[in-house]
Amino acid sequence: MITSIDAVDVLVWGGGSGGVAAAIQAARGGASTLLLTPGPWLGGMVSAAGVCCPDGNELSPWQTGLWGAFLRELERREPEGLDHNWVSCFGYRPTTAEQILQDWVRAEANLLWWPRCSLLEVEREGSLINALQVEIDAECRRVRCQVVIDGSDRGDLLPLAEAPYRFGWEAQEQWGEPSAPSQERLKSEAFFRHQPVQSPTWVVVGQLQSDHLQADSARGIDPAGRPQLPAPFEQACECFGLERTLTYGRLPGGLVMLNWPLHGNDWHWGLSRAFGADPKQEAALYEEMQAHSLRFAEALKEASDGWLQLGHAFPAESGSPAPWLAAMPYWREGRRLVGRATVLEQDLLPVGEGASCAALPRDPAGALQSIAVGNYANDHHYPGPDWPLAPKSCRWGGRWTGTPFCIPYGVLVSAEIDNLMAADKAISTSHMANGATRLQPLVLNVGQAAGAAAALAVAEAVPPAHCSVPQLQALLINDRRAPAAVVPNWTLAWRDPFWNDLQHKSLRGFSEQTDATQAAAPAPPSHRDAVLRGWIHPCGDGGFRLETPDGDAWPVITLEPSVQAWMTTVKEPTAVALRGILNPWGPWLRVTGWG
Repeated sequence: MITSIDAVDVLVWGGGSGGVAAAIQAARGGASTLLLTPGPWLGGMVSAAGVCCPDGNELSPWQTGLWGAFLRELERREPEGLDHNWVSCFGYRPTTAEQILQDWVRAEANLLWWPRCSLLEVEREGSLINALQVEIDAECRRVRCQVVIDGSDRGDLLPLAEAPYRFGWEAQEQWGEPSAPSQERLKSEAFFRHQPVQSPTWVVVGQLQSDHLQADSARGIDPAGRPQLPAPFEQACECFGLERTLTYGRLPGGLVMLNWPLHGNDWHWGLSRAFGADPKQEAALYEEMQAHSLRFAEALKEASDGWLQLGHAFPAESGSPAPWLAAMPYWREGRRLVGRATVLEQDLLPVGEGASCAALPRDPAGALQSIAVGNYANDHHYPGPDWPLAPKSCRWGGRWTGTPFCIPYGVLVSAEIDNLMAADKAISTSHMANGATRLQPLVLNVGQAAGAAAALAVAEAVPPAHCSVPQLQALLINDRRAPAAVVPNWTLAWRDPFWNDLQHKSLRGFSEQTDATQAAAPAPPSHRDAVLRGWIHPCGDGGFRLETPDGDAWPVITLEPSVQAWMTTVKEPTAVALRGILNPWGPWLRVTGWG
């Protein structure tokens, strides 16, 4: 139990999702840990920022670590389940997520949390940080520490520590990234000066008045229509129509998360104000972002004739300016640590045509350095047309999913400061790679790895820069409460009894194809499952549909390897009884097994 606040083993700064994950894991590893957050909520983008439809790591083989534990707790606590939208397979209320994380924090005897803190000074001597000075409750406090972790969305601690970091774009000539702009473009085009980081969003939450918009020809409302909204949102409904635009981020209870990227409430202007030293400029930026999101919600409210109203998702204790506005902006990118390794766009891409995985990161001796697995496809947000990115997706389970890639340990550790780590979006990546490494599931597991490494460093009396990567990998795989994958494996779900053994074998050089001899069993039945009978049809594009005797036709998807393996054998219409969860907003039947 922490009884003193003048010194701790591990100090975590920042209210990001990776920060809270790092603090929880460091405490679980036996290190006395202090978590400092600037706001009263601690979940970052998974709760306080309102990004409650997580992307990436959706397949059951990737539902590991703290992300998997968090997902299963969400499923337990949301009575309506998580299948409510079409941007993700999961949707939940921000209050549910925040309560889970606060419960986890309070359960750790080695963890102390100070909310509403300001970071004043980082005391550094040579290659080590010795202490942090913070303000809390109008009092300045100095806390000594052995390991410091930046767990913020924007890398807030890095400039105060005078730690080398990157900010903005890198030219293609620097690392040869296929999607990066040339040095000539960076110099000559104003776009890159005005848009140093990906556009953030201030999430606004709406409330649907019923599950389906009832078309009323007298008022000219058409759920599939494409109304032209007022400037600057004129084309927001052009691609998907009004109803799909609104249900994109639907949450339990008919709440809807609005962080619409297509001419919606992404914010593109004056972003450098968030990275300067003037709090008034930052406050002005935040007011502009909030007003922009509220104008977007009002435009959708008018276009839907009141089907959409403002929702109540953020209680006063969250620090939100209003019940329908997130408590903080959703930052997709900020400062990025210069680490002992750097994830580049090439590190995300499949190694060859038809390949199912990016190259595994290895040290010069050939030892695997991976400490987390991600699979998001890569996605960048800017004003104007989509930025062209090298493809890294494949068809799996009747849908598109990203091919997996690994995060090496070196991207968590500062190249210059031996006891400084990053645990959120400030890990050492290129600007282009950040589009795939910034998502909630991977960030939670990167934070877990950072916290485990910090506790290991304290236990071994070495700085994190000198931690044993094999020892850290074993700790993550064997974690009692949230075992985390460090090697990609498409074949086995997290729950499979052979999962742990395959992870260890993969570290020793055995291939998935050689060792994954046991196909995962279907997911166990859930009380939310439906059983649908009919005929499954392959659609010729890697998709499937189920036609039922009553004339319904449901697109069929799955997150389960066992179901995917069976689906690949379906070459013609086949009579089936499928067990799964119906999502009318997808729309799809997410198959978990057989009836």
